[in-house]
Amino acid sequence: MSEPLYRFVFNKIVSRIADGTHPPGSMLPSEIDIGHELKVSQGTARKALIELERKGIIERRQGRGTFVTLRTPESSLFHFFRMRDADGNQVVPDLHSETIVRRKSRAEESRALYGDPEEVYQISRIRNFEGKALSHETIIVSAKLFPGLQERSPLPNSLYVLFQHSYSCIIISARERLKASILGEELAAAMKSDPATPIIEAFRESLDLLDRVVELRTSLMITENVFYSITLE
Repeated sequence: MSEPLYRFVFNKIVSRIADGTHPPGSMLPSEIDIGHELKVSQGTARKALIELERKGIIERRQGRGTFVTLRTPESSLFHFFRMRDADGNQVVPDLHSETIVRRKSRAEESRALYGDPEEVYQISRIRNFEGKALSHETIIVSAKLFPGLQERSPLPNSLYVLFQHSYSCIIISARERLKASILGEELAAAMKSDPATPIIEAFRESLDLLDRVVELRTSLMITENVFYSITLE
């Protein structure tokens, strides 16, 4: 079965965003112009743009046009960091410590990450909130996809902004699994917490706009003074 015409338009625009033809923050052509160029109806072009907007790849601004989504530290935190304080306010953590190591990938990492990378960067960092340890993160990314990442340390609070601006890699979705656990002996001293401290352990696969898994992340989160917050619709 041939793909629907709107999917053809959708994939064409995604490819142009990925190759830098339409960089983040840039304005897309109008529905009419897209239709003329790709030889489809305006309605087909509109359907493709609606789907792109639904996935968060583009955003429509009333009276101004349609733009490729530009990640900012604030928007990235809002979408991908789910911790809130007792009043429901966004928690913005501070970087306490960070190490970045380039190493051979493990078999399960190579299978999970796009491109079957032979080498990866492993980023380990502790982040604090209001002077207390909040989370320990272990982040695995392809060394080939993110060259020179080690030289950029200390990395910004929101890695996804860096990925977009410096590597043209736009994270638009993530699959995340949660389980309850305890902190354990290994990290207790570094995080200045009791080994028996209850934590939420989150395992994440992050996908870019081409639906490629480009990041594996394990987060151990101490939730004594914060909440993991989601909205179900």
